[in-house]
Amino acid sequence: MTTSSSASPATTQLMANAIRALSMDAVQQANSGHPGMPMGMAEIAVALWSRHLRHNPTNPHWSDRDRFVLSNGHGSMLLYSLLHLTGYDLPMSELKNFRQMHSKTPGHPEYGITPGVETTTGPLGQGLANAVGMALGEALLAAEFNKADAKIVDHHTYVFLGDGCLMEGISHEACSFAGTLKLNKLIAFYDDNGISIDGDVVNWFHDDTPKRFEAYGWNVVPHVNGHDVEAIDAAIKQAKASDKPTLICCKTQIGHGAPTKAGGHDVHGAPLGAEEIAKWRDAVGWKWEPFTLPQEVYADWDAKEAGAKFEAGWNEQFAAYQSKYPEQAAEFQRRMAGKLPADWAEKAAAIIAGADSRKETVATRKASQQAIEGLAAALPELLGGSADLTGSNLTNWKASKPVRAAKPGESGIEWGNHVNYGVREFGMSAALNGLTLHGGYKAFGGTFLTFSDYSRNALRVAALMKCPSIFVFTHDSIGLGEDGPTHQSIEQVPSLRLIPNMTVWRPADTVETAVAWTESITHHGPSSLIFSRQNLQFNERTDAQIANIAKGGYVLKDWNDDIPSRKIILIATGSEVELAVKAVEALQREGIGARVVSMPSTNVFDRQDAEYKERVLPKGVRRVAIEAAQGDFWRKYVGLEGGVVSIDTFGESAPAGVLFKHFGFTVENVVATAKAALDN
Repeated sequence: MTTSSSASPATTQLMANAIRALSMDAVQQANSGHPGMPMGMAEIAVALWSRHLRHNPTNPHWSDRDRFVLSNGHGSMLLYSLLHLTGYDLPMSELKNFRQMHSKTPGHPEYGITPGVETTTGPLGQGLANAVGMALGEALLAAEFNKADAKIVDHHTYVFLGDGCLMEGISHEACSFAGTLKLNKLIAFYDDNGISIDGDVVNWFHDDTPKRFEAYGWNVVPHVNGHDVEAIDAAIKQAKASDKPTLICCKTQIGHGAPTKAGGHDVHGAPLGAEEIAKWRDAVGWKWEPFTLPQEVYADWDAKEAGAKFEAGWNEQFAAYQSKYPEQAAEFQRRMAGKLPADWAEKAAAIIAGADSRKETVATRKASQQAIEGLAAALPELLGGSADLTGSNLTNWKASKPVRAAKPGESGIEWGNHVNYGVREFGMSAALNGLTLHGGYKAFGGTFLTFSDYSRNALRVAALMKCPSIFVFTHDSIGLGEDGPTHQSIEQVPSLRLIPNMTVWRPADTVETAVAWTESITHHGPSSLIFSRQNLQFNERTDAQIANIAKGGYVLKDWNDDIPSRKIILIATGSEVELAVKAVEALQREGIGARVVSMPSTNVFDRQDAEYKERVLPKGVRRVAIEAAQGDFWRKYVGLEGGVVSIDTFGESAPAGVLFKHFGFTVENVVATAKAALDN
């Protein structure tokens, strides 16, 4: 907080106009951007950022800071203006470079690029769901670590959103979920300006938004004048006192203050133009040149001193907590720093060794649950969940406890380490990103692989941020059987592999599953873990082979050097590795040298050095890829002269064994494909 609630109207107006000036000037200089929202939400920003937001610009990573999310991310100049004005490391030169290559002010806020940006936003509604995840993270950490005499986790999550965010279906998923859990530290500001790109939204969006959110179980503050700082301030105070999440409905005018363009859709996503900006300057008496602000504005906005006091006060609280509860204090510090336990490597190795020693033939979804049992014992921060498929995804474990809303009359949340997200795949995935970004938990969530399509944009944004969320997808192919083509994944695995920064694992048995999990825990980016419904054969391996699983691809079965020079490599993943092993045996009986390369993660294999890849896949040997999915992806490995055994149509409703035979996943067909590749 930088100003008191007694700040004069002239002061608050000057502060709001500074946001407008910077936003107009930056968009005009870039000849690109969205000035309307920053101009319309300027007073809301003044009320929140100068009177309520607890943050420290000199330490954007202070663990107990309030989180702020700009879900309507197209209005990024609002956030950049605030970060610059309050004292973050975002100089005026960066505002002048708005939307330019390698600047810290990209067109939409991007996590990891701009200090103070908590999450990447732009795809509407996702920031709101991220904020729900952050609020859940705060509530769970508070329930886990706070004591009656010491609150070391006590912050709010604030989110700005617009009509577009509320039209997106993810807003329903996320807000219904937040209301169910009574996440009362979540406060959202609805920029109700009635305008979207196509014009007046009344023609396509006339929901009674306050009643909608009341039905979710939210506290709603309706009909707030979004250009009245005092009214907004009062609404925030009311929200903070609620035992529910709050939506503050702010009636605003898009492009507020623009002399001829305010209130129209033209001001949404285009520069105002030099003439309109000059008229605005004259109208409000703004006498400063573009990208120039008076010192009094900086003094009114500067949050560095207040932020340092906030953090110093918290540090005192934490020191007392540390003295009284040293073990929990150390655990909290470790987790908020994103560090793994000191004995992690030893325990990870034990999880893998345990899978190898049991030698079980089980579905990889069951192997995943077995790995999770070991992970939960090693990682107190493990936080599971599923989109209403817990018993199918097997994302729970023996000691897992479901997260629940607090009982009537109680505040906070009932701590748990497994979240029932309901049938909300997109909301779950975006909330996972928010949970992960908040810190303190290693979060994962599960659904059927086919329904990864519902989650797709959240997966993409996780990859863009290099956010280490873990997405569990089971029932990965025609192997799920009778449910039919609506549930049988065909194109999903290859399409997930194509997302930059996403690491996809499709393991073949219990050992590969254990490695996939342990590697995902340490990976600095998102992971998609793909598991089968049906049982898969255990494979014997040497210690060296087990170590090479972490390289994404390795030689599982090798040719006999006594066999003549006619050789071929069978590359397979997941359930098809078992088929490849059987096909190799048949090929060798016919005098053809054959090697099985199990490739549980093509993404990881591609990151290996050239020497290792040549050892596994020597260039002079023909190759056949086998995967129960769309096959075009595999041409990069087998070339035009190689073969691919795949499924390039949708599936059918039938028992799994019937389907695999029908679609050519037989030893006979693999052998024939291998011979054809050799003869090609």
